[in-house]
Amino acid sequence: MDAKLIEIKENLNAKQFETRVNGFLAKVEYMEGGNRIFLTHTEVAPQLEGQGVAAALVERVLAILDERGAKIVPLCPYVATFIRKNPEWKRLLAHGINV
Repeated sequence: MDAKLIEIKENLNAKQFETRVNGFLAKVEYMEGGNRIFLTHTEVAPQLEGQGVAAALVERVLAILDERGAKIVPLCPYVATFIRKNPEWKRLLAHGINV
């Protein structure tokens, strides 16, 4: 799935970035602390698994946070693995954070 084709909305009340694909929800949850964004959980509806939705969602979320100049802490194992596999995103990691 092409990350550029999915529309991401930030749900400030739920502290998550979300998208709907074919009517099903996919989301990345976060917490804020100081000048950091802690990405805590990625979830994709079972109906969307295996279609590249999680990767596209995480890529778009990282792009949004990059535009904001945010520094992140990937507590979510999926996000950490995504960054490990796509090292161009390591520039977003908060000082002292490794994946």
